[in-house]
Amino acid sequence: MPELPEVEVARRALQEHCAGRRILRCSAADDPKVIDGVSPSQLESSLAGKTVLAAARKGKNLWLRLDTPPFPSFQFGMTGAVYIKGVELSKYKRSAVSPTEEWPSKYSKLFVELEDGVEFSFTDKRRLAKVRLLEDPESVPPISELGPDALFEPMPVDEFANALRKKKIAIKALLLDQSFISGIGNWIADEVLYQARIHPMQIAANLSKESCETLHRCIKEVIEKALEVGADSSQFPEHWIYHSRDKKPGKAFVEGKRVEFITAGGRTTAFVPELQKFEGPQSNEIPSTKLKRAKTGKKFPGKQESDDEDAEVNENSKPKSGQKSSKGTKKQPKKASDDDEEEEESEKPAKGARGKQVKMASKKKTKSNTEESDSEDEEVNESSKFERRRNSSKGGKKPKKTSESDDDDDDEEEELEKTSKRQPLTKGAKSNQASAQQRKKQRK
Repeated sequence: MPELPEVEVARRALQEHCAGRRILRCSAADDPKVIDGVSPSQLESSLAGKTVLAAARKGKNLWLRLDTPPFPSFQFGMTGAVYIKGVELSKYKRSAVSPTEEWPSKYSKLFVELEDGVEFSFTDKRRLAKVRLLEDPESVPPISELGPDALFEPMPVDEFANALRKKKIAIKALLLDQSFISGIGNWIADEVLYQARIHPMQIAANLSKESCETLHRCIKEVIEKALEVGADSSQFPEHWIYHSRDKKPGKAFVEGKRVEFITAGGRTTAFVPELQKFEGPQSNEIPSTKLKRAKTGKKFPGKQESDDEDAEVNENSKPKSGQKSSKGTKKQPKKASDDDEEEEESEKPAKGARGKQVKMASKKKTKSNTEESDSEDEEVNESSKFERRRNSSKGGKKPKKTSESDDDDDDEEEELEKTSKRQPLTKGAKSNQASAQQRKKQRK
């Protein structure tokens, strides 16, 4: 998103071309998501006829001082930008509007026409910026909750070092906190930490006095150098890590040193492990190669940049009008990530447990089949005994016993013949029947 240098370039341009000129007319977009807390007609009528006295800025917020309040204020968000007709301004890569488009651009949220043919437009492609109408912008949020401006209100070096010693959090997260110092965003934080050779996860309170002084100096130098080239990133020094921030892991190098990417302060962070080392205990935050954002609807003071980044992610995740939902479409191959590996690891025990359950079920099934076969055999024996008792009760004659073995064989044969007529024989019963018949033939 536009950070202090980009917003300061816009402020300087408005100050140069608009200060002292009267507003003839203006046009506000009917977009309540950007035009915040005021209707378009009310905004237009409040500005028309007023004279611009000055353009002011604190952190990443800009407002115009008019001859009478209320004043228009601009929170740039991810892609907010100021364009002045006929004036070349630095174009932040995410907010640049094509010069071939109509004037004002279709992305214009507030168009203002002043005396002497001067015209400017505040545009926002992704509708994450805010345009407000305020009686006193400095006395109300978000501007009232900002810390000292990194350019206009730099802390003395001793005060800066003392402030760091009281903060037991990662230095990158602290620099992004707009209530601590306003105007420093993600790319500036990465750059100053690289220049100062400080690990982004280093606990601020554990920094040495020398490191605090170096960091203080690097903040000043990076911002001033960015402003010196009009916040044009193509003109930033070649030895800056800025030029490697958008490259893929494994292909990012600065001055021959490998650049790695982690998550620090909730943001993707570029650093050089070979040069940026820890001093004392490191932060409790765990470096990760995957950016993880907290999903929360509540916004906290001093964290506008993170909120805006989250909003952009949410906007990009919504299907555009006319586009079909991702359901039913072919899924693209997904790169492996830390979360994916953890998920796979968690699935492995589940697969093993399921395998055990299948084996146990198979054993139970086998045991059940065996028990069923045994019960069938027992049923045959029980039925045979029942038949013998019934015959004896009717006074039937018993066969003549030749021997004990013959008697047992005859009984077994008789029982099997009777039960076979009533129900199918099991495998064991059939075997017994065949043996009995064979012995009978031998006796004959």
